[in-house]
Amino acid sequence: MKKKNNRQLFKIRGEISRKAYLITVFATFAAILAFWSLLSYGNMVSATFLPSPGKVWQSFTTNLQDADFWGYVGISAYRVLMGYLLTCLLAIPLGILAGTFKIFEAIIVPVTEFIRYMPATAFIPLIIVWIGLGESAKISVIFVGCFFQMVLMVADNAKSVSGDLLQASYTLGASKIQVLRKVLLPALLPDLMNSMRLIMGWAWSYLVAAELFAASSGLGFMIIRAQRYMQTETIFMAILIIGLLGLLIDRLFALLNKKLFPWAEGGR
Repeated sequence: MKKKNNRQLFKIRGEISRKAYLITVFATFAAILAFWSLLSYGNMVSATFLPSPGKVWQSFTTNLQDADFWGYVGISAYRVLMGYLLTCLLAIPLGILAGTFKIFEAIIVPVTEFIRYMPATAFIPLIIVWIGLGESAKISVIFVGCFFQMVLMVADNAKSVSGDLLQASYTLGASKIQVLRKVLLPALLPDLMNSMRLIMGWAWSYLVAAELFAASSGLGFMIIRAQRYMQTETIFMAILIIGLLGLLIDRLFALLNKKLFPWAEGGR
């Protein structure tokens, strides 16, 4: 039985129990923490470059009592949310059009493929010239970093809907509008939710870049300020906070996906 279970662990797309999955997840995080502790507490790396977990935790508990810290978390979350919502509002319809109609694919996809390889940070000088240094500029950086990726991902989601399913709808007498509204859109929703979940990760990754210029608040500003004074424990703490916020939102997306589309294959 044990040998059979071992074979299952390394089977391509093989299933493992929920318990084994969770144990593996926690063991991985524990191993990373242990390695970090070994390097820092063992003085293998200078505390200037790698603070100990204890110092990072101390920085975290200290900042929890600071009202400015909660303000930074709030403004960063606001910038990410606004950039993300703007991306969804514009990219999802364009992606569906590009994945459904060849003429829109010819208009949208080649240009989007070209622009998406341009780093979003390269647009920062232009954004400053065009928009200025206010909140709109920071939201725009997140938008530029996410928009072109999302258009292409949504287009792929639309293309992945079975052509046989669409043809069957036409055979049953459905009009083009009915096929779009009652067949295509419902069929792509599970994959669309996964794309939205992935793009949310992109939005958080562009947060620091968005807060690099003329920012006086936010977690990115906190990181830049700490870097000036070599407060690496604060840098680590802020990075981990961004990671935890992103992970929390990711898990909410996964839960929502499972509740709304229980028939679709999803993550754990």
